[in-house]
Amino acid sequence: MRENVFRTISVRRCRKNEETNYETITTKAFDDKFDNNEDISEHLDFSKSMKLKDFSQLKTDTRKVNVDFPEWVIQALDQEAKKIGVTRQSIIKVWIAERLKSEADHLHAS
Repeated sequence: MRENVFRTISVRRCRKNEETNYETITTKAFDDKFDNNEDISEHLDFSKSMKLKDFSQLKTDTRKVNVDFPEWVIQALDQEAKKIGVTRQSIIKVWIAERLKSEADHLHAS
């Protein structure tokens, strides 16, 4: 069933002392609910979600780049990626995208 569905979910650990207004669930239970077409919205944080008027606005073209990082950065990235169960590449892409959006929002607010 999953191969016929477009699903993008960004996951991050809650920071210490951060309150959440949504229920937690295991990955397997979440996937089972999703696969069975059950409502999963109670487990999602929509506070930073964005609506696209048209999927053509979602640019998914990719290009490969090589970046050299100091060893301590790679170790820290691997440690953070392992904590949330994603690859190093995934965490780099998400963090860079979040930073770029933050900078763009800051520019528009000024």
